[in-house]
Amino acid sequence: MVAMIAIVMFVALVGFGGKYFGWSDPDGTVTLALITSFILGIIGGYKAKD
Repeated sequence: MVAMIAIVMFVALVGFGGKYFGWSDPDGTVTLALITSFILGIIGGYKAKD
């Protein structure tokens, strides 16, 4: 359930974060940072689970 909430929040931030928070991302660096942090969170959660 928590993983589903995290996925929904991630999709919402990537899709609508610029409009909601007002950031400008012409080079895609904010989107890249969000995707990287999400992937590292998945890896960290998987390693902590073992």
